[in-house]
Amino acid sequence: MKTLFAFFMFACVFVQGLESRCLSQLAQDHSQPRLNSSPAPFRIGAKHLPNAIQIQSKVISGGQPEGEQAFRELQHLGVKTIVSVDGAKPQLELAKKYGLRYVHLPHGYDGIGVERSAELAKAVRDLEGPIYIHCHHGQHRSPAAAAVACISVGWVEPESALGILKLAGTNSDYRGLFAAVTGAHRIDDAVLDAMRVDFLEIAKLPPLAEAMVDLDGTYNRMKKVVNATETRTLPNQKSDLAHDALLMREHFKEMMRLESVSKQADAFRGMLKESEADAQILETEIRHWTRHASPGPVPRSVSNALERIRVNCSACHRQYRDSAR
Repeated sequence: MKTLFAFFMFACVFVQGLESRCLSQLAQDHSQPRLNSSPAPFRIGAKHLPNAIQIQSKVISGGQPEGEQAFRELQHLGVKTIVSVDGAKPQLELAKKYGLRYVHLPHGYDGIGVERSAELAKAVRDLEGPIYIHCHHGQHRSPAAAAVACISVGWVEPESALGILKLAGTNSDYRGLFAAVTGAHRIDDAVLDAMRVDFLEIAKLPPLAEAMVDLDGTYNRMKKVVNATETRTLPNQKSDLAHDALLMREHFKEMMRLESVSKQADAFRGMLKESEADAQILETEIRHWTRHASPGPVPRSVSNALERIRVNCSACHRQYRDSAR
């Protein structure tokens, strides 16, 4: 009888321990993103990777990883290689800290060229995976690049590829990106085998593209401050905002001096001049605001000037950048 009672108690303790470990494992599993074995595209429940979508068992598309938590999340997902199709310079130090390789294969919003498509295909086929392909927000360029690459190596059927763009929320106004996906086809393995690609960590961009990347970064920093209803660390935030306004004005001025811009249409140069003038107004208004030490919301004149620049840039992008030429 004592033996049976002892066995019963042991069984209870064992089951409780097993249940506890299972619950702990389930809690841990639900707190971390996981890759799915299904071939269909799925959203990954990632906290620090914008718009992360598993395209195929080896390929994930998403937004730019920023900060320790994002790179730690990539490491947890088992990612070995990051492919950036964005113009901004990759964060190499953080990637190396978490044992990740960075490859830079940037392309524009107006489409993905034949050569770049083949390079993307060779990257996803030959580089160590899983592979995380990203642009800035993970909404337009990276899902298009991932779809083209996966079609090119035969991992995604062409007729289902538009579903990837739909899931990512790719704007249909980017006709060049949609054309790249619908026009993608299987590339013979022998062709990819014969390709010699120097996968660089940081690619050299054309001067105008590099200037646009710098301008985009400056705008995003300013927008974060302007969006705040009230600034609480005034000396730093105001000073940074004034400095960024100066940088924005200089970005437009330097773009006007580029040889590639001098060959553009009058309407293109006219848009740059308008934005340069608005950047001057923006800087003046911000410097007037920074003379006041008391806390307060960003002046309407500052918000209006920044919004005019955004609208002008968006109009320019639609006409000269986003559509296939």
